[in-house]
Amino acid sequence: MSFINYASREINCKIVYYGPGLCGKTTNLQYVYQKTAPEAKGKMISLATETERTLFFDFLPLALGEIRGFKTRFHLYTVPGQVFYDASRKLILKGVDGVVFVADSQEERMDANIESLENLRINLQEQGYDLDKLPYVVQYNKRDLPNIVTLDELRRELNPTSVPEFEACATTGEGVFETLKAVAKLILIDLKKGR
Repeated sequence: MSFINYASREINCKIVYYGPGLCGKTTNLQYVYQKTAPEAKGKMISLATETERTLFFDFLPLALGEIRGFKTRFHLYTVPGQVFYDASRKLILKGVDGVVFVADSQEERMDANIESLENLRINLQEQGYDLDKLPYVVQYNKRDLPNIVTLDELRRELNPTSVPEFEACATTGEGVFETLKAVAKLILIDLKKGR
């Protein structure tokens, strides 16, 4: 859950990018980081072991305004994609305010998408969260590749509750900021409700 820094008059919110390995979570964060003004962002931190990597940085968007006189700072995290890093995934989800599920649009990655989405639901439930009650959006990444699944099939398998969804190509930035703005907006709506 978001935490308030009274000294700096900031509300800090955590957004986690979740999805199967190599779906584009890291590419999303790198694109946002590169395009965010230096004075509005902190350092990008990569926590890497021999076999897994987690990225994290925070930024203060200048255009989203204030809530009761407080600025909103967003902390963006990626989780390691492979399911066998479940302990790391669970740890990164602690205190989450919003989730971006990044799906790989390639046909051969559908099973990995479904497995990762189910893993997300389970890991959230173990911490007392319900994905259907969290600010949550879906990004269908890699829409520029030739061997992709139709949007209808992606929706049927990965977005049965019709949360906001975005087509993307994270390498070019298409859909990246739209995805981030949508989840940030949902978080701000939640905060204004006083949750």
